[in-house]
Amino acid sequence: MKGENRKTGSCTSSFGSPSRANHDSSRFYNSRLYEGLPKETNTLNFTENKIPESTLDKIFLKSSENMEEIPDNSVHIMITSPPYNVGKLYDKDMSLDEYREFLVSVWKEVYRVLVPGGRACINIANLGRKPYIPLHAYIIEDMIKAGYLMRGEIIWNKGNTASSSVAWGTYMSAKNPVLRDSHEYILVFSKQSFTRGVKDSMKSTMTKEEFIEYTKSVWSMGAESATKIGHPAPFPVELPKRLIKLYSFEGEVVLDPFMGSGTTAIAAIELKRHYIGYDTDKEYMNIANNRIRALLSSKAQRVLDEQLTGQLDP
Repeated sequence: MKGENRKTGSCTSSFGSPSRANHDSSRFYNSRLYEGLPKETNTLNFTENKIPESTLDKIFLKSSENMEEIPDNSVHIMITSPPYNVGKLYDKDMSLDEYREFLVSVWKEVYRVLVPGGRACINIANLGRKPYIPLHAYIIEDMIKAGYLMRGEIIWNKGNTASSSVAWGTYMSAKNPVLRDSHEYILVFSKQSFTRGVKDSMKSTMTKEEFIEYTKSVWSMGAESATKIGHPAPFPVELPKRLIKLYSFEGEVVLDPFMGSGTTAIAAIELKRHYIGYDTDKEYMNIANNRIRALLSSKAQRVLDEQLTGQLDP
C-alpha cells in the first residue's frame, strides 16, 4: 500500500553486487550451482578429544600420512606448505598424479584429527611454465573431494621480495613473454562446519584493526630468506601468525604436517598455542627445534630480566 512503512530483509542481489549486508541468501545457496558440493553437517557434535601431553609441542620425524599420535577430532587448525621437491624427501620421482595422491593421504589424516569446524590452511605456489602447473587448483579439487568445505583463498603478495630468477621469455616482444609470479596462495578450508563450537573461556587474540586487515583476500608481506633460515622455501612467521589469530583461540592446538624449518611452531608459541609437527628430514627437524629452543630461551631471559627490574613479581 502506498505510504506504508514496511521493513524487511533483502534477498540476494544480482550477481556481482558488492553489498552482502542483512540479506537472505538461501535462494542462492539452494540453487543448482551448489549441487554436488560438500555441505555443512546438519546435526553436528562439537565434542573434542584431548591430545596426550606427550604429543603436544613436539615435532615427529616421520611422514604425516599416519599421525597415530593424534586422536580423532582434537586439532583446532592446520597450517602448512607442502614440499615441492618430494623426490628428494621421499626417494621417489613422483608424477603429478602421484604427488596429488600423496598429498591426499595427508589431507585425509588432517581431516580425521581436526575438530568439527576446525580449519585447514595451505600455502602453495604454482610451478613451471611449459606448461604452467596450477597446483592450487588441483589441491582445491582434491580437498573438496576429501569432504572439506572451502572458505576462500588468500593471495599472498610478496611484492619486491619475490624471486626475480624466473626468465622473462622474449624480452619486449609479444613472441613469448613469460609471467613472473610475485604471489602465492593460501587456501582455507573447514571440516564439517564453517563455524566452531565455542565456550565462554575461549579467548580471541586479534585486535579490531587486525580483524579488518586479515579478512581481506590479499595479504602483502615480504618473503623469508631461505639462506637465513636454512630451508629452501620458508614462509614468513607473519603468515601463520595471521592465520592462527584469525582462525583459532588462545591455548588451542596448531598442526603442521610438513613442519620444515619450524615457522608454524614459532608462530604458535608466540601466540600461546600448542603445536604438533611432522617432517621426514632430520636436518630440517633439527633446524626447527633449534629455532624453538632459541625462542623459548629468549622468552625465559626476558621474563627473568623483567623480574630483576621489578616489572613482574618474582
